[in-house]
Amino acid sequence: MDELTWQKSTFSGGPEGECLYVATAPDGTIRLRESDTPDVILTTAPAGLAALIRYVTDAD
Repeated sequence: MDELTWQKSTFSGGPEGECLYVATAPDGTIRLRESDTPDVILTTAPAGLAALIRYVTDAD
């Protein structure tokens, strides 16, 4: 797999052990990982992540 460029979420805060990182893979999928378990990487399509974000923000 090509090396991914991980970006820390702007909503992450506190110690490094509590951060969410996001990367876009060459195939256009979105990869997510937490700093405390960096070997566990979730993969989703951009539309799936957008739907999750809409759901979470509408729940407030």
